[in-house]
Amino acid sequence: MTELDITSTANPRVKAAAGLRDRRTRDARGLTLVDGAREIRRALAAGIQVTELFRNPALAVSDDARAALGAAAAAGIVPTTVGPAVFERIAFGDRSDGLVAVVRTPATTLDRLVLPARPLVVVAEAVEKPGNLGAMLRSADGAGVDALVAADPRTDLFNPNAIRASLGTIFSVPLASATTAATIDWLRAAGIAIVLARVDGSVPYDTVDYRGPVAIVLGSEALGLGDAWSGPAGAAVRLPMLGIADSLNVSAAAAILLYEDRRQRGPR
Repeated sequence: MTELDITSTANPRVKAAAGLRDRRTRDARGLTLVDGAREIRRALAAGIQVTELFRNPALAVSDDARAALGAAAAAGIVPTTVGPAVFERIAFGDRSDGLVAVVRTPATTLDRLVLPARPLVVVAEAVEKPGNLGAMLRSADGAGVDALVAADPRTDLFNPNAIRASLGTIFSVPLASATTAATIDWLRAAGIAIVLARVDGSVPYDTVDYRGPVAIVLGSEALGLGDAWSGPAGAAVRLPMLGIADSLNVSAAAAILLYEDRRQRGPR
C-alpha cells in the first residue's frame, strides 16, 4: 500500500489548491488548476511552471497518467501523494485521472504574440462559457491557428473548465486577452483582414478568400458581436441555417470557419 504524503483535507496546501476553484483567487495568485493527465502533460511540454502536483495512486493508473508522471519526473517535479478525500477536494473535473496540478498562468498580453507573414487569427469576443472557449481552442489547435485573442472576455482564459474542454491545447495555441478596442487597433496595425461571423451576414462563409492575413471574429453566445465591430472594414459572413435555429453554438461556428480557412490554404 502506498504511503500518503497528505491525509487531511484541512492541510494548508490542500486548502490553497482548493481555493483555486474561485476566479478571484486565481486572478489574485496568478495560479490555476489543471485537472487531468493529458492536460498536465501538455502543460509540461509547453514549459508551463508547475508549482504543485497531487497524485491519487488508486486513480493514476492509465497510460496517460504514467506518461504525465514521467514528464513531471523529467522536469524535476515530485508529486504529493494524497488519499481519496483529499483528492476529491482539489479535483475540478468530472472525470478523474488521479492527477491535479497547480500551475502558474502565463502572460496573455497582445505584445507577446509573434505572427507569421500570413497569420490566421481567431478572435472570441465576450465568450462567457469556459467550455465554449476550450472547444474553440481545440479547433484552433487542430486548424493550425497562429493565435487566439479573447476580446473583452467574460471568463478567465485559464479557467480549469476551459483547460479541460481544450484537452490541454490551451497550452499549444498562442493566446492573448485584451479589450475589444485594443484588439481592433492591433489587427489594423498588423494589416490583418477581418472576417466577422454574424447571423445577418451578407456573404456566404465559403465565398470569402481566407488565404491572406486574416482574423475570424466571433461574438458571445447570447448577443453576438458588439457595436465596436461595425466600424472595421471586413466581410460579414453567415453560415447557412436550414432549420428553425438561427445560429450555431459559437464553438461549432468557429470550427467550420477555421477549417474553411485551412481548406483554402491547403496543407501546412
